[in-house]
Amino acid sequence: MIAPPPRHVIARVVVAALAEDLAEGGDLTTEAVIDSSVHATAQLVSREAGRIAGIDIGLEVFRQIDERIVAEVLLPDGSDVSNDSLIATIHGPARALLTGERVCLNLVGRLSGIATATRTLVAEVAETGAQIADTRKTTPGLRALEKYAVRVGGGRNHRFGLYDAVLIKDNHLAITESITAAIRSAKEVVGRAAKIEIEIDSVELIAEALSAGADIILLDNMHPRELKKAVTIIQGRAVSEASGGVTLETVRAIAATGVDIISVGALTHSAPQLDVALELDRRLPLGQAQS
Repeated sequence: MIAPPPRHVIARVVVAALAEDLAEGGDLTTEAVIDSSVHATAQLVSREAGRIAGIDIGLEVFRQIDERIVAEVLLPDGSDVSNDSLIATIHGPARALLTGERVCLNLVGRLSGIATATRTLVAEVAETGAQIADTRKTTPGLRALEKYAVRVGGGRNHRFGLYDAVLIKDNHLAITESITAAIRSAKEVVGRAAKIEIEIDSVELIAEALSAGADIILLDNMHPRELKKAVTIIQGRAVSEASGGVTLETVRAIAATGVDIISVGALTHSAPQLDVALELDRRLPLGQAQS
């Protein structure tokens, strides 16, 4: 069971998304066209194959609009779906269903797209020993949700933010004395509280990074030939991570070099949304007998 983002994080994202859509005017179309007494059943369905993520996050949209909404989830997060799979049914006031439709679909489609893209890459490197990881290239305000979707897809999370790990990048090195000085300074400040990772773009720099005590060496934009040489030099003395230029076409070759981690920014900044839809069917108001 993959732990979802904390409830307060989900609630905050949904509040902001609904405020963006409704502002002060509310849903002008629905309120003008649909009587408040009308109830309906909505079916959340997939229109293409993929992996589902974010169902409870999408349902939170309807719960915030109207507490009378009742949902039944048939395919929970982590389920692999085909075209026209029924994911969930949602019952309640039609106005709430219509008002929350787009925000719900935006969230579920976005997160399911990330989970699907991750699943595809994870499958491509199966049995190589390499792990697929995300980066900080996330949508502002949605990082916790998008990184959750990566986990649903079978990937692992890199650092969540600047606060929970040290990653010395090229621009840090541009204004410090050396790799050795940067790593030693980081160790003096954080001690054992965090791993020290350093980004390098040449195999010639590996020896200095190892000597200085780097825990993780990020091999940036290296050809598989260079990556294989780098892994041989590192010899397990640090975790090896490949990043840059990773696509579905290149990931298998990268994994075959023996690197431990392959970090892929495209998982969260370029994954296409999964096509999901909400199909409504009118129902009588709750408690009203059919004549």
